[in-house]
Amino acid sequence: MAVRNHTTLTEFFLVAFTERPEWELPLFLLFLGFYLATLLGNAGMILLIRRDRRLHTPMYFFLSHLSLTDICYSSVIVPQLLAVLWAHGAAVSRARCAAQFFLFTFFASIDCYLLAIMAYDRYVAVCWPLLYVTIVTEKARWGLVAAAYAAGFASALVRTVTAFTLSFCGNREIDFIFCDLPPLLKLSCGDSFTQEVVIIVFAVFVMPACILVILVSYAFIVAAVLRLRSAGGRARAFSTCASHLAAVALFFGTLIFMYLRDNAGQSSEEDRVVSVLYTVVTPMLNPLIYSLRNKEVKEAVVKSLSRPRASGRP
Repeated sequence: MAVRNHTTLTEFFLVAFTERPEWELPLFLLFLGFYLATLLGNAGMILLIRRDRRLHTPMYFFLSHLSLTDICYSSVIVPQLLAVLWAHGAAVSRARCAAQFFLFTFFASIDCYLLAIMAYDRYVAVCWPLLYVTIVTEKARWGLVAAAYAAGFASALVRTVTAFTLSFCGNREIDFIFCDLPPLLKLSCGDSFTQEVVIIVFAVFVMPACILVILVSYAFIVAAVLRLRSAGGRARAFSTCASHLAAVALFFGTLIFMYLRDNAGQSSEEDRVVSVLYTVVTPMLNPLIYSLRNKEVKEAVVKSLSRPRASGRP
């Protein structure tokens, strides 16, 4: 009968930062500001790319999809986190928890694949500039994006099904900011070997595979750039890649710390801080990184802002 009660648990209770009540209002206002900045920054980036014909290139096509997935996976996490902070914790049904876990895994996986695709795009642009338009065609870029979405869906489906076949014990509190696999494993009872294997498989075949593509691409890029005779040409090539490398380091650095480290002795508070970085902070910073480090984006922003003034002149 006890086992039956464990397996029929119908809801969880998210506690987030509720053990520190004095933090809840400041954190609510801080995360609300971050979320609004994420929506405005990424939506603005998408609109800017659509409006400015100079940005109708494969690199910005992939960047617009990255901005879209940043909006989506931040929206999966932050509104519920704000509700938890406002209400000092919140009950979440098992179905809603599973849906949140699926959607977060889906969009975060797409982000991984898109960052790898963008590295490959930069490799072709720098190392094969004369063949770039024939390699990265419109059909090719749509195919790469479709493959990223399909792979993200498959990864999310497998992980969600395996995670929610767990048997959960009496404690239903999720001491985390959203329904993720590590805190769910802490609530499980019985044998969770299959679910832990899924974590390892995801870690071994998704993140490292994407990181390998990025590292190999940039190894070829660096070699090609160093062969350039013009110092100005080298500076332009490195400047083009700098924003992408910054986004890669921020996103993958926090994910590696969260999912590929040894779980022994880890603290829940440390986990929550790291999770805030990749769910709240990174999606907000990506548009800023790409706009500050990219001359074409800055020029497009200036042109877009000056257009109303120009139209208002007699």
